[in-house]
Amino acid sequence: MQLTQIHTLTARLTLLSGLHIGAGDNEMHIGGTDNPVLKHPITHRPYLPGSSLKGKMRSLLEWRSGAVQPEALGWRDYQRAEGAQKAAVFDILRLFGVSGSDQLDEAQARELGPTRLAFWDCDLSEDWVKRVDEANQMFTEVKSENRINRITGVAEHPRNTERVPAGASFDFRLSLKVLDGDQDLLPMVLAGLRLIELDSLGGSGSRGYGKVRFDDLKLDGEPIALPADPFKA
Repeated sequence: MQLTQIHTLTARLTLLSGLHIGAGDNEMHIGGTDNPVLKHPITHRPYLPGSSLKGKMRSLLEWRSGAVQPEALGWRDYQRAEGAQKAAVFDILRLFGVSGSDQLDEAQARELGPTRLAFWDCDLSEDWVKRVDEANQMFTEVKSENRINRITGVAEHPRNTERVPAGASFDFRLSLKVLDGDQDLLPMVLAGLRLIELDSLGGSGSRGYGKVRFDDLKLDGEPIALPADPFKA
């Protein structure tokens, strides 16, 4: 098994609606919000962790395969699958890897090979940072929400959620390893990105948060398009 190439996919990830990826801080601060977004510890700017992109893409591709389980698919799920689904699960495992609970023997590990995809954290695009700075604005917004009592019509349980606003853009990048003997895994990767566009990133996607678009997508510096229908890719 030999590594023959490493492809790089780049794009401008543009927010079409406010996005919230939580910082995991449950402590309320004076003048703060209930749900702050994740920020870089040095620049204090919001960013998109590669783990969020990886988890979302993998989840959507597992749903597309029809083999989705409560936990991420593993080697046993591949062994149980049949036909086209078995091939899809195998490609998912090659792209995203298996969990630490999967104890593969040497033959299985050799058959699967190393994880092909590597996601990068996405920083805010410098031109967006410049626009915000020049307008003396903030990098995030606070959206007030509540729950409406169906009987009385009264708003209850108010909360404030921090979001990165629509229009913000991030520098997206991922790497795809190619090993000798690999079937082409790029179509599944592109289908996964298109599924994210059709769904959402971060929390509260069913309420309109996290709608995104991949602009100026390039493979190794050359323009490439996402499939219109990821279920046929």
